[in-house]
Amino acid sequence: MGLKQSQESTAHPPRASVLAVDAGNSKTDVALVGPDGAVLGTARGGGFQPPVVGAEAAVASLAPLVTRAARAAGFDGPPRAEHVAACLANVDLPAEEEQVTPLLAAQGWGATVTVANDTFGLLRAGVADDGAPTGVAVVCGAGINCAGLGHGGRTARFPAIGRISGDWGGGGDLSKEAMWWAARAEDGRGAPTALARALPEHFGLATMYDLIEALHLGRIAPARRHELAPRLFAVADSGDEIARAIVARQAEEVVTMATVALTRLELLGEQTPVVLGGGVLAARHPLLDDRVRELLAERAPKAEPRVITAPPVLGAALLGLDRMGAPAAAYARLRAHYARG
Repeated sequence: MGLKQSQESTAHPPRASVLAVDAGNSKTDVALVGPDGAVLGTARGGGFQPPVVGAEAAVASLAPLVTRAARAAGFDGPPRAEHVAACLANVDLPAEEEQVTPLLAAQGWGATVTVANDTFGLLRAGVADDGAPTGVAVVCGAGINCAGLGHGGRTARFPAIGRISGDWGGGGDLSKEAMWWAARAEDGRGAPTALARALPEHFGLATMYDLIEALHLGRIAPARRHELAPRLFAVADSGDEIARAIVARQAEEVVTMATVALTRLELLGEQTPVVLGGGVLAARHPLLDDRVRELLAERAPKAEPRVITAPPVLGAALLGLDRMGAPAAAYARLRAHYARG
């Protein structure tokens, strides 16, 4: 699955088969999984932000979650799994995977460790459990990313670092775009849009000027800007042309990334899953969901769009079972656990 070479260790026998970690921008999930696919213990915490705090501190921040998951599973102290499968946001480049892998291995949580960008976890959750998987995944949460697997283990991926790597999309960019148009609508530089009232109203404010001031002066935390994405979709549903254009642009970005990945992997000519996930896509907003499917039908007619709503840690756990050569029953049991929510 395009993962980095594992770090080996021989100290202490394992007590669980897989320690699965899915660390996103805003939240991190940890799960201990037994050899039969049973979920033994879980924990949830905040986001994984190596660009902000540094790789070592980001990895260290996982320790309390791992300990909590181990205690929930009935273990005394940190676990010793056979394998640690970590799917991490903000680990976008192979060089970053190489940096984080030994840091995770040094924690002593597992005999072996693999690290991948969290988009590979989404992809694994959306493909079958038998045979060599092929497909493309687009994750659209706080940001946007895409990864794909082709025949013979070929991979397609994007730097996904933001504007400097040609990216636009996700909740962060949707909120910024909505703010931009709303501000210009209020002061007369842009076309009218209902966003100019809907966005400040979300925070109990009267005008865009009030919202701009509150954000600039720190009275509203910058992290709360992501709350504006659902308001954007609500305004778009009402027929507002500006809001609908922003949603259409998001659909364009999703399908462009997916189509480019399919092309690079030479998968356009065969039935191939296109796995869609992350908070923005998993919400299944009708305007966005319908437009993504329309564009895929035009540009990649054999693509099979699949929206994944299960917790992303499922993908990391499945990758761990792959590594352990687990039986089919273990996959079924794991998937059934997360299907129950």
